[in-house]
Amino acid sequence: MHPLLISWGRLGPSFVAWMALGALLAVALARTGELGATEALLFVLPLALVYGNICLAAWYVCRAVPLRTSGLVRLFGTHAATAILSSALWMLIARGWIAALGWLVPSAAAGPRLLRQLPLLFVVGVLLFLFASAIHYLLIAFEQSRLAETRALELKVLARESELKALRAQVDPHFLFNSLNSISALTAADPGGPRRMCLLLGDFLRASLRLGAEERIALADEIGLARDFLAIEKVRFGARLHVDLALDEEALAWAVPPLLLQPLVENAVTHGIANLVEGGVVRLEAGIRRGVLEIAIENPCDPGRRRRGAGVGLENVRQRLAMTFGPTARLDTRQDAGRFRVELTLPTAPIADRAAPAAAGLGAARA
Repeated sequence: MHPLLISWGRLGPSFVAWMALGALLAVALARTGELGATEALLFVLPLALVYGNICLAAWYVCRAVPLRTSGLVRLFGTHAATAILSSALWMLIARGWIAALGWLVPSAAAGPRLLRQLPLLFVVGVLLFLFASAIHYLLIAFEQSRLAETRALELKVLARESELKALRAQVDPHFLFNSLNSISALTAADPGGPRRMCLLLGDFLRASLRLGAEERIALADEIGLARDFLAIEKVRFGARLHVDLALDEEALAWAVPPLLLQPLVENAVTHGIANLVEGGVVRLEAGIRRGVLEIAIENPCDPGRRRRGAGVGLENVRQRLAMTFGPTARLDTRQDAGRFRVELTLPTAPIADRAAPAAAGLGAARA
């Protein structure tokens, strides 16, 4: 449907514009000396309104002959032919209006004088239709731009919803099952352990859902989530799990995607600590170097055991980095001397309303 026909409110400006064009044309005809001002207005204004409706057809012609995909010959030929036909139709209507005026306002000399204006009106009609076509191309371009923006916004929302679902799905069911089994096992050995673990688990899930809804969070908040996760795992593994934090205060205010580190920390525990009888230290490092944020997660590993399943978490993080930052972000891994290390390079920036001192206490810690 023509965009101006959607509502009366859109037809109003078009009505005013054609009335103004009709008034200008009436003034031009009156200046020729053949018509008086009243005769010119009475003759031209109704015809201008009629031609305004005829020119609405330019919308459909423009849609049928797109600017980008139509050749010049087809483009100009189609619009020239349509303009001539539209103006010819307008002249037929003008002849009928002249006859009606002769009946409504009897005047012996009015008819011939009005008929002599038709060639000029025909040329004006062709030009007006071509001008209307140009306006309609602008309307089409505006409509396409708005539709493209709407589609882009819808795709962004869908992508964001999918990402959030994926984020929440990253909380491995095995982690929940293991936590529940640990709660059950601790009931007899450590009566206070199950309550402590339930509280930690509830806090972690609540924080992950709250922060996961944000587009960016401060690294301090992300490290806080990682610490909550490791605190839950520490109830399970006890003295086998230790956490070492080496974080620059400046880096804590820099923005990162939420829940970016959780699958990496989970890998460090599942494929490192859990496979070693003596356990070990999970180390988190963060700093600003050469204007980019660098994060590293290191854990002990059994050199003789092949890591299974860790690739899914790493690939998930790689895809999120590519989607968020493009090719400038990196995820590198290396394994040597019984240590597995994941290094992230993020071209991000500090969160404007988050100061680094607000994250005090996270800078350096050993648990």
